[in-house]
Amino acid sequence: MNIVITSAKNEKIKALKKLHQRKYRKQTNTFLIEGDHLIEEALVSDWLTLEIIVSEEGTVPEIAKHLPVTEVTRQVFKELSFTASPQGVMAVVEIKTEEAIDGEFIVLLDAVQDPGNTGTIIRTADAAGADGVILGSGCVDLYNDKVIRSTQGSIFHLPVLHADLDEEADRLKKAGYTVWATALEKAENYKNLTVPQKTAVILGNEGAGVKDSLLEKADERVTIPIFGKAESLNVSIAAGILLYYLNN
Repeated sequence: MNIVITSAKNEKIKALKKLHQRKYRKQTNTFLIEGDHLIEEALVSDWLTLEIIVSEEGTVPEIAKHLPVTEVTRQVFKELSFTASPQGVMAVVEIKTEEAIDGEFIVLLDAVQDPGNTGTIIRTADAAGADGVILGSGCVDLYNDKVIRSTQGSIFHLPVLHADLDEEADRLKKAGYTVWATALEKAENYKNLTVPQKTAVILGNEGAGVKDSLLEKADERVTIPIFGKAESLNVSIAAGILLYYLNN
């Protein structure tokens, strides 16, 4: 008979709860995911799932039956959960180290801080057939729970890494990529440009846009025309328009 953990002060539970913080995710090289869908996506990928945590009212997905399971009470699970209405199951996943991303179509994010935007862009990049996403300095942590949930599992489908975008832009240009950067001024309507064979597109911070040093490295500054009175588009919406154009 399995022992059910009944106290949030249990050492194991305290260690798991620390994974809500970026510094402990980095220290342990692990992060938490919650819910059947994300767990199933992780388990059919090449990421390593280490353990399942399940509440008394939750169930272990069939695909995860081979993994170690920690059972906890409903109240203890609430202490670990990221959501208001927990599904009752979560998993510990090992962070996968990605090397340089290659391919024909790469997305770079410059200081995109909103977790929902970041996760949605990763999901959109996956859907649009991108080969990977590179998060620059100032971006929200990839393993933030809101980012992970917004990706809807796409975090497990394509390479995503944190890196210095100035260095990455130089590397990609040397490798034959044409670099596009989004801008509101001194920029060309994206529809007037021919899609290069190898493209890296830089999307910028929600308020400040793409920083000057990256704009200077770009081969093309591109803009999406606005026909109404809105000042600008949400960065994840802009990403959707550009990424599908680039893989049309």
